[in-house]
Amino acid sequence: MRPSLADSQTVLPLRHRDFRQLAGGRLLIYFANAMAPVVLGFAVLDLTGSTTDLGFVVGARSLANVLLLLLGGVVADRFSRTLILQGSAAGAALVQAVVAVTVLLGWTSIPLLVVLSVANGALSALSLPASAALTSQTVPADVLRPANALMRMATNLGMIVGASLGGVIAALIGPGWGLAANALCLFLAALCFRGVRIAASDTEPAEPAERSRPLHELREGWREFTARTWVVAVVLQFTVVNAVVAGGIQVLGLGVADDTFGRGLWGAVLAAQMAGAVAGGFLAARSRARHALRLGVALVVLEAVPLVVLAEAPGALLLGVAMFLNGVALEQFGVAWDVSLQENVPADRLARVYSYDALGSFIALPIGEMAAGPVAHQIGVRATLLWGAALVALATGAALLSRDLRRLTVLSAAPERPVGQSSEQTAGAA
Repeated sequence: MRPSLADSQTVLPLRHRDFRQLAGGRLLIYFANAMAPVVLGFAVLDLTGSTTDLGFVVGARSLANVLLLLLGGVVADRFSRTLILQGSAAGAALVQAVVAVTVLLGWTSIPLLVVLSVANGALSALSLPASAALTSQTVPADVLRPANALMRMATNLGMIVGASLGGVIAALIGPGWGLAANALCLFLAALCFRGVRIAASDTEPAEPAERSRPLHELREGWREFTARTWVVAVVLQFTVVNAVVAGGIQVLGLGVADDTFGRGLWGAVLAAQMAGAVAGGFLAARSRARHALRLGVALVVLEAVPLVVLAEAPGALLLGVAMFLNGVALEQFGVAWDVSLQENVPADRLARVYSYDALGSFIALPIGEMAAGPVAHQIGVRATLLWGAALVALATGAALLSRDLRRLTVLSAAPERPVGQSSEQTAGAA
């Protein structure tokens, strides 16, 4: 049976070598990043048994990430994005190798883990805007939507395996070996990024004189970011959602799992969410919805479901189902968000807009991670999780009040063209 046109469109980006190399590197990065919180979290619990300590360790990484994201956006719009990705992956590999050695040899301590987490957060801040902005440079404009879907499927596949193995390794042979695997994967990712060959003209600044002034570049990026009310509405939504989920899942959820159904199954629960995201990626790649971002934003409310399950019935099976459905729903948002930004923001300013997006979305992460333990100590884990679920629902409803968001259409949702037929991409249309 011959593949359908939709199937051909879905895999078409894989014909481009730069896209394959970038996707492979990002798969390895996300594999390592999915495993790291699991094995590091259990390392902290083995060390002190405190969710408050756990919150400080993971919160330190998020804080460093937030503080340096704007710098990462300026750097990514100014220098070679592939070189930035290579350097940050190699640096992260070195940091994770040090963490692994200290855990395996019993030299670790909470202050040391905090310092190393800060280093990892800083390196992630430099790589995130470059990585997000590079996808559109590896494929033609007429396959941008399936390229983003495939890229997210690759990263979600990495997260499935990473999260699954993280729990299993922590349960069977200890967290230190999981951290060692992190270091190896990050090194291999750096090698993949070396294979991405983007022409210098695709990334060099259009206005060299003005580009020499970082404050001017930040103001320019801020104007691009605030010029679109739908962008601001979504980022504010995720300021709340990310903080709640980080505290509820990454900190309290890990503690609940350790007390109930066990470490190995916690990895399987996280993997279920990523499996849902892969399934959701196939749906997003085939979707022709014109109001894709409106649909995606509305589906973010399903982030509340795993929090409710953790609070009311913390069993691995039910939680796994909730996380799978959550993954399917979130991928509809993720693909629509990436495509909407890439279609509406000029390419030479896209990394800075991504950095403001990431800053706004992640700014409350360290607050959520560090506050989850103390708040749960005061009002109880169940009440903290349920209040978090309510906040997710309220933030989603508030975002949908934006008329610009509800009316925004995706250009690539037009009727499909024969494979290979090009189309013009309009920048700054919103």
